[in-house]
Amino acid sequence: DPPREDSKETIRRATEHGIKVKMITGDNIAIAKEISSKLGLGTDIHPANEFFSDDNKPNITFTHLDQIEKADGFAQVFPEHKYHIVKVLQERGHIVGMTGDGVNDAPALKQANAGIAVSDATDAARAAAALVLTAPGLSVIVRAVEEARKIFERMNSYAIYRITETIRIMFFVVLAMIVFNFYPITAVMIILLALFNDIPIMAIANDNTWLDPKPVKWDMHRVLTVSTILGLIGVVETFGILVIAKMLLHLNNSQIQTFIFLKLAIAGHLTLFVARTKKPFLSKPFPAGIVFWSAVITKFLATLLVVFGLGLVTPIPWSSVGIIWAYCIVWIFIEDWAKLSVYHHIDFKSNRYKFYLNLMKEPIHSYLNRK
Repeated sequence: DPPREDSKETIRRATEHGIKVKMITGDNIAIAKEISSKLGLGTDIHPANEFFSDDNKPNITFTHLDQIEKADGFAQVFPEHKYHIVKVLQERGHIVGMTGDGVNDAPALKQANAGIAVSDATDAARAAAALVLTAPGLSVIVRAVEEARKIFERMNSYAIYRITETIRIMFFVVLAMIVFNFYPITAVMIILLALFNDIPIMAIANDNTWLDPKPVKWDMHRVLTVSTILGLIGVVETFGILVIAKMLLHLNNSQIQTFIFLKLAIAGHLTLFVARTKKPFLSKPFPAGIVFWSAVITKFLATLLVVFGLGLVTPIPWSSVGIIWAYCIVWIFIEDWAKLSVYHHIDFKSNRYKFYLNLMKEPIHSYLNRK
């Protein structure tokens, strides 16, 4: 059958997102190469009998593993071949998605990490698949990948922000009680902080995000490293504002508590803008309107609260409010610089590790031939 008009564009977009697309067909190898070439997949197509014996049992050597991994597609394939090809790719460490429509695709769909039955698939294929498409074409898969990566980035940002704020507030409150022998914030202030922080953080579900060009996965080492560094910086900067209020402005304890409350309220959401992206926080993609304005409104309300008190906190003058805002804005650039430095360090180590790992996988004679 001729390829759909949108197939080439869909494959191009999938490739841009770091997805390696392979064609598996029962057609003759010449036909397979022609179709693959038209779709922009390449012409490195292998007949299934290279890897399977006459009775269709796997006959795969170490060299075959590399060929299967690097191939653009496979021709003259029987149903059982599809299952084994998927399994080989999984054993090589790949997350494998498989599309199919017939009964003979069911075993491979079941084995794949993401078995996808197309819109006109048989009941057997639908039952074996993890996902069933309701519209014709495969472009919906690419859109699903894009949306999934956006959701992942939002979850990642949320995790970094939450861990950062937990470290900042928990360590600061405990250390302030030990060092200065007083409660830096009251129970009412803690409740107000939770209220002010939760409103914008709920809006992050609709935030604009950077679309990673490569497949993504949870890297808790990265999350914990970034959030710990940001959290410890937050502890230092909060102690700095405490010293300013106590040693330089000579405020009483209740005013110091209000001072610290506003600082935590402002710095919390500025940290959210830092945590939401791996890039400089002033670069694109900018925060969604609902995220930005919810943060602005809650900070405005927090500022009015500390100025007028309203029976909840001890009021402080506008001059003190200006000091806190200026202090937080300066520190947000320090936090952003620290975040970028940590990401750069982690990425450098990761790329170096991948280089040496690939070097170890390469046969020694290939390396010597290059030399």
